[in-house]
Amino acid sequence: MDKRAKILDIAMNLTRVGNWAADGYDAKKKRIEAFLDNTTASIQALDTAQLSDQFRRTYTRFLLEYKDLDKEGRVGPRDNSDWAERMMTWGTILTHRARLA
Repeated sequence: MDKRAKILDIAMNLTRVGNWAADGYDAKKKRIEAFLDNTTASIQALDTAQLSDQFRRTYTRFLLEYKDLDKEGRVGPRDNSDWAERMMTWGTILTHRARLA
């Protein structure tokens, strides 16, 4: 899988997780955790050395925020709708910026 496809996979996972959390975090907690695991594995598999400088700035900001989002998602968000919105926002940002990778 090329880097653009990996980024789009990460973005899709973020959007799915955000939608599930918005629909009811507690009911979908196990699925959310499974997708957080998958997303973390995809992030670790992405070779950041080969990312363009234009995309790297966005991706660095994402990685910093994802660390907190992942942690919060595993223990249960303080505010489900806020957490879901942040996940979906990063999904959208990465989708649009993937072409720059």
